[in-house]
Amino acid sequence: QVQLVESGGGLVQAGGSLRLSCAASGRTFSSYAMGWFRQVPGKERVFVAGITRYSSNTYYADSVKGRFTISRDNAKNMVYLQMNSLKPEDTAVYYCAANSDPYYSRNYYKPNVYDYWGQGTQVTVSS
Repeated sequence: QVQLVESGGGLVQAGGSLRLSCAASGRTFSSYAMGWFRQVPGKERVFVAGITRYSSNTYYADSVKGRFTISRDNAKNMVYLQMNSLKPEDTAVYYCAANSDPYYSRNYYKPNVYDYWGQGTQVTVSS
């Protein structure tokens, strides 16, 4: 069992930056690949970024490449999403999720392969 708690969301002007954090419980954090997703009301949850268990590979949605960076610290059971050059269209609830799928490199963008989810943190980017 893994519990995930996101923090760091808030209101920021376009062009600004935010750093989201996700704290994971449990002793097996390094057993999970981790992902960030986002969701706006009335739409499906979509993939933002993913990172493998020991940070050997990272993955990004095209819409955030070059602006967002995912990282993790297994010693602290933390995963981060550094978001720069924010745009109004980045406004959403952001969720972190844990994935034990051995085929993560194929399926990282699919919400249904993630085993555990946090409660989400709101990010609002004003124009």
